[in-house]
Amino acid sequence: MEIRIASKEDIKYVSRVYVDSWRTTYRGLVPDDYLDELSYEDAEKRWIDFLNNENEPFIYVAINDKGKIIGFASGKSIDENNFYGELYSLYLLQESRGLGVGRQLVSTIAKHFKEKSIYSMMVWVMKQNKSGLGFYERLGGKEYIHRTSTFGRAVVEDVAYGWKNISELCIE
Repeated sequence: MEIRIASKEDIKYVSRVYVDSWRTTYRGLVPDDYLDELSYEDAEKRWIDFLNNENEPFIYVAINDKGKIIGFASGKSIDENNFYGELYSLYLLQESRGLGVGRQLVSTIAKHFKEKSIYSMMVWVMKQNKSGLGFYERLGGKEYIHRTSTFGRAVVEDVAYGWKNISELCIE
């Protein structure tokens, strides 16, 4: 497996992973019609917009041995009271979960932040996403605040996990 910074050409594949991951991960957590209305084209516009409008945004892709993008993670700088980097997203195709790809992507994001002299990081997770919560807890993330988000007609609670020192996330 290879992890590298995403190119502009990768964004259409990032968008596919994003939509497909939402449809498998969040089925039952947000309304089906919301998931069914997600489109690759809209997602592609969203990720281009992310790269053009956020504070120091970046995306890394995970590529399997066959050259297929199987996951990605994105980050951006933030100026929050407790944290200066945000793991903005982490998405994997269903068949790539549980293989260590997510852990490697999080490590890559942490290394990217460290290279920019950012040593703390947070991530938002849907509270009903028990596998996501467990994943970040196993990585040493500490729960610190909550918010609500709306998807279609569903309001969900989100939990922020944070790392005051991201060095613990950097693996070789």
